[in-house]
Amino acid sequence: MKARMNPGDNLENAITAPPVLTVSALNQAVARLLERSFPLAWVSGEVSNFTRAASGHWYFTLKDDAAQVRAVMFRGRAQYADFTPREGDKVEVRALVTLYAPRGDYQLNVEAIRRAGVGNLYEAFLQLKDKLTAEGLFDAARKRPLPRFARTIGIVTSLQAAALRDILTTLRRRAPHVRVILYPAPVQGDGAAQKIAQAIIAASTRAECDVLLVCRGGGSIEDLWSFNHEDVARAIAACAMPVVSGVGHETDFTIADFAADLRAPTPTAAAELAATPRADWLATLEMQAGDLNRAFRRRLADSAQNLDWLSRRLVSPSAMIAHERLKLRGMQVRLAHATRTPLTQARFSLLHLRTRLDAQLPQTTAHRIQLADRRRRIVAWMIAQATQRRQLLASLASQLELLNPQRTLERGYAIITDAKGRIVRGPKDLHARAIVTMRLADGTAEVGIASVQPSLE
Repeated sequence: MKARMNPGDNLENAITAPPVLTVSALNQAVARLLERSFPLAWVSGEVSNFTRAASGHWYFTLKDDAAQVRAVMFRGRAQYADFTPREGDKVEVRALVTLYAPRGDYQLNVEAIRRAGVGNLYEAFLQLKDKLTAEGLFDAARKRPLPRFARTIGIVTSLQAAALRDILTTLRRRAPHVRVILYPAPVQGDGAAQKIAQAIIAASTRAECDVLLVCRGGGSIEDLWSFNHEDVARAIAACAMPVVSGVGHETDFTIADFAADLRAPTPTAAAELAATPRADWLATLEMQAGDLNRAFRRRLADSAQNLDWLSRRLVSPSAMIAHERLKLRGMQVRLAHATRTPLTQARFSLLHLRTRLDAQLPQTTAHRIQLADRRRRIVAWMIAQATQRRQLLASLASQLELLNPQRTLERGYAIITDAKGRIVRGPKDLHARAIVTMRLADGTAEVGIASVQPSLE
């Protein structure tokens, strides 16, 4: 028995049922959801199944120990990558999470790629750059100009570097007269930075060159990392001669570039900056020689014209001598007259003054006799006064001698003092068993007092 269906039920089910999506619409919706939910992010992993398509796009798988994800890097982005990844390379990619709709595969749309650890290297690069900038190591005021005429150029690079061949070829072509000194040092690997710094210090100490090139060819940031070392930067800054850095390609910047006096985009460009082409110098010298020749000819023409003008003004030497002789005689007469007249006037003036002086001088003979008489009287009075004073002094000395205590002691008397040095004047100043000092004429004696008897009177 069949159940009967109501036509209204079919209409109600059609309205309330969810829409039916196609696979394409579903994949596109999921792709949009992924792109909105996961913005650009850096993802690290190991490269696997790498393929470069004829169109230039890169296809590979990015994996780690527990999972993997497909990735694509289109040609427009891949052409700016610093390297081409290989199977097993550890990389970091900046990618957008999306979905490849035709296959429904979840994948990463890669916009940039770098070797694993480059982010840490770049962070270390920025920290060292900020530190040395704060110290003033990169100040423009420290930069020195390159010499115009470099006779010797030093090169710090590896003997096996292709950059060395490019530099030597450029110098041989542009300036074959320039002497080249090589200071070999490895440009990458363990300990390379210290050896590069040692080579720069050796070049500075030996002072054999006018300018120093610090170069190497292009490479990844790891390959160029030796030139991002603090030792290399300080060695460049302390170098005795100007330093030109030519490290990597034009887009590569290292700490050595900032410390150098001049940065060249490539090693070849560094050689071109350090040595002006010989042909340019010869052309400049030829032009300056032409200018000098023309200036010399012009000077000769001016001198010849001036000589003609002076020859027309030239007077006969005999006539000039006669004219000067007449001038000399006239000057002699004038000089004699000018000398004789003041001398005569001075003589008359001196005679007149002497006459007036003689008239004004006083008569001093009587005063001199009177002065001599008074001098004799004063001397006699002073002698009499001195004799009288000597006699008075002798009398006082005799009286003083009579009062001298020593003479009293010599007559048998003594001076008695107590323990404190006070003079004993009577029995009241003494007491039994006291020690007193007796000063006699020829010395002193200490005496003990047995008893003291006051005077009975």
